[in-house]
Amino acid sequence: MNTQQTTVQADKGWRIWWQLTRPHTLTAAFVPVLLGTVLALEFTQMNWFMFIAMLLASILIQAATNMINEYYDYVRGLDTEESVGIGGAIVRNGVKPKTVISLAFILFGIALLLGVYICLNSSWWIALIGIVGMTAGYFYTGGPVPIAYTPFGEITAGFFMGFVIVLISFYIQTGEINSIVMLVSIPVSILVGSILLANNIRDLDGDKENGRKTIAILLGRQKAIYFLAGMFIVSYGIVIALIVFGLASPWLLISFLSIPKAVKATKGFIGKTMPIQMMPAMKATAQTNTIFGFLLSIGLLIGYYV
Repeated sequence: MNTQQTTVQADKGWRIWWQLTRPHTLTAAFVPVLLGTVLALEFTQMNWFMFIAMLLASILIQAATNMINEYYDYVRGLDTEESVGIGGAIVRNGVKPKTVISLAFILFGIALLLGVYICLNSSWWIALIGIVGMTAGYFYTGGPVPIAYTPFGEITAGFFMGFVIVLISFYIQTGEINSIVMLVSIPVSILVGSILLANNIRDLDGDKENGRKTIAILLGRQKAIYFLAGMFIVSYGIVIALIVFGLASPWLLISFLSIPKAVKATKGFIGKTMPIQMMPAMKATAQTNTIFGFLLSIGLLIGYYV
């Protein structure tokens, strides 16, 4: 039995819907909420209800964006049964496209309700920012000129799923924003963007055939891998700069324990041309973001209380 057949048989029942969310990407929503909340603990006590509401809303928006991605990639003929790295609910499991896009909008709706609760307990400006974020999620692969087809996919993802979420998570706990939280959010934002870059390196050949103009395509595979490595280096370099300039605790260096994953991610792309060969590197890229964010949060907590 080949791998494709195994995958098709494995994706039954709840697994179809779980894979549709693309769970390996959901940490990109969790980590910024955690970091923004931990940063707030230096100034206030944690409001658990706001934290949970923000966390659920972010995860739902990420999952909905992934479903919209799957829907439009199917509509445009980009996804087939042989495609690597997709949820596969439509092309492999027979889920109707209309069901996928409807579920995405339902998740957006639930996130919107959670946003109302957050706004009632903080500021209605959050509603405007949230709507802009959901709109960006839709137009990432939807609309006449999807953001994912341009060189701005990584920047858009990093900004909304990194920088913005960290700042909102901090604001709803403290009622303010400061320069430190903005600076600390940058490395995580870069690493969120790196997940999209890794995805685009894997899909480079197919994306080129379908007229996309991603950073990976514009740079070429080898230079895109160098660029990915540069994103990792800059993220860790910012942490060092924050410590050297006395803006953060030396305990943030604990985040450097995630470096082996970043190295594995970079090396995993070198010399590979087949999408299936690059899946471990993609996974390592997502894990780098997760581990880095968790360790950065732990370093902040230790710095507060030691």
